[in-house]
Parts: sequence; C-alpha cells; structure tokens
Amino acid sequence: MLKAHLSIYLLFLLCFPARGLGQVIFQDPSRHQIRFVTVEEGVRLEVLDWGGSGRPVVLLAGSGNTAHVFDDFAPKLTDCCHLYGITRRGYGASSQPTSGYDDQRLADDVLQVLDSLKIAAPVLVGHSMAGGELTTLGSQHSERLAGLVYLDALGDPRDFPAGDSAYMALFRQLPAPMRTPPPPPSDEESRSFRAYRVWQMRNQKFAFPEAELRNGFATNPDGTMGAFKTPQRVHNAIGAGQKKREYSRIRVPVLAFFEYPRSASGEYQPKNKEERDAIEAYTNATSAYVDRWVKNLKSGVPGARIVDLPGAGHYVFLTREAEVLKGLREFVAGLR
Repeated sequence: MLKAHLSIYLLFLLCFPARGLGQVIFQDPSRHQIRFVTVEEGVRLEVLDWGGSGRPVVLLAGSGNTAHVFDDFAPKLTDCCHLYGITRRGYGASSQPTSGYDDQRLADDVLQVLDSLKIAAPVLVGHSMAGGELTTLGSQHSERLAGLVYLDALGDPRDFPAGDSAYMALFRQLPAPMRTPPPPPSDEESRSFRAYRVWQMRNQKFAFPEAELRNGFATNPDGTMGAFKTPQRVHNAIGAGQKKREYSRIRVPVLAFFEYPRSASGEYQPKNKEERDAIEAYTNATSAYVDRWVKNLKSGVPGARIVDLPGAGHYVFLTREAEVLKGLREFVAGLR
C-alpha cells in the first residue's frame, strides 16, 4: 500500500508529446450533470451530479484526480443514494487560483458546495489526500454530516514514511526488482487516452475512466494526450498546507477501507536470507506506520469500522469495487 502512496504522484506528472493519432471526438458516457459552484471570488469548482434517490453521498477524489475518477463507480449507488462529486481547486475544470490549498481552505470549499446546493446531512466519501478534508469537516461540522468514509485515506501527512530517512533507507535495501517502477508507457501509449488506459490496466490492474484522463490531462489540437493540467505549484502548496490528523472531535460514524500491509514482496520471490530479512524489515516498518494511523483513528472515534482489503492497493474503489459498494450500502443503510 505505501509503495503505491510513495509513487502515486509520478502517474500525474508525466508529460506527453503531441504527435500524430488524429482528432477523436469524445463524449463522456457517465450519466451526470456538470455544474460549477463559486466558493470564493474568482474560484469555481466543478461539481458532478449523478442523481439518484436517498441519502446524499459526496465523493472527493485524491491528489492528482478529478471527480471524474468516480464516473464508473458512482452510478452504481444511485438506486440507494444521491451521488455528487467535487473536483477540488487546482485540478481538472476547477479554477487554479494562486492560493487556498491548505487543509482548512479545501475543507471550506466543500462546505461552500454543500451550502450552495443545499445538500443536507451527506455522507462524505474521500480517497487518499481527501482524508484531510473529511477529517477537518468531521471535526468542525459533525452536525452537518451523516458519516465519513475513508478510501485508503488514513495516511497522516505529518507522520508519513516518505519523510523518514530511516524508512527510506530500508526501502533502498529491498531487492532491485521491488524498487523498480513499472515500465513507462510507450510513445504510442502516451499519446492516446485509450492506449494509456490499456497501459494502466496491464501495469496497475485497473484503469481510470477515459473522462478522468481527459479532465486531468490536456488534449492537443490533433486529439492526442497532452501534459498534466495541474502545475507543480499546486502539489507543493497542498503538501505544505496539510496538517496532522486529529479525529477526537468527530461525532459521526466512520468507515475506512484500506489494505493492511502484509509482506512487501508481492509476487517477488526472495533469493536468499539477506533479501528475506530486508523485505521483512521494510514490511514491519510499513506496518508500524499503518498501525499508528489506525490507532489514531480508533482513539478519536472508537466505533470506527475498519475494512481490510488484501491486495487492493491504493485505488480500493477501482480494484475492489464490489466490496466497497457493498460496504458503502450497508454503512448508509445503518445511519439514522
């Protein structure tokens, strides 16, 4: 799980050359309405509305993604819930102001959308870095919410292994094949939205909806896939503005999906005792971080329910869709 966390930004910082596949007209197949909500002067956020009946559920994407990452997932809940998705500032079709990327402002943006659209007592569902917005809103405005659902979103940005020199030293001691990222997309795959999805499926065992790629990356004049739209300054500002997770003031039910770390080796078979020891040390260090994150949540919200999804990786709602949908349905059905 943490290896995916540490490399996830690489997927979104690639630049793709503008060459030759020809213009392709694309229509987003997902059944949603798109509107824009002004959250402060000069700043508009894209909001997707998939419709549905029942409890409102608001989906918040992780860093690097837009609300369109839920284009395939969200419609499967519209028989029991009214689904919305918010693209945070800095991403996709939402505004890219020069400021406002700290945890508090990002959470306030979500609250502004709830107020503007008169969304009452929603369940907030957040992936990855959206755990910051969930935690801030749950701590400050539990009376406005019905529940919080964390999709591999318990990682504490102020207790994270990427900044731990001892942890990174253990990572560097892993066998080389375990430290080697998957091969990058070929020239052809990097020029085509559809071919890039094939590359994702082959290397990651899941692929983003095509509309997600088209909202996250520019489309060149000839229809090929261009550069990632979000400038590096936005990533930097978000990283600098994140705060330590504090759950003690949350007064609504909490559900969390994630993959608890087991052996970091995955499919790799260690060749000797030295490799086995290195893998075990790295796995134990990873588990120590996750144990602290879970303990932190449970100490603040003792009734929080944890769902471990072995082998799910970071994008749990894409890799284990059926189990996440089932868990969400049960969670929503059990709310008062």
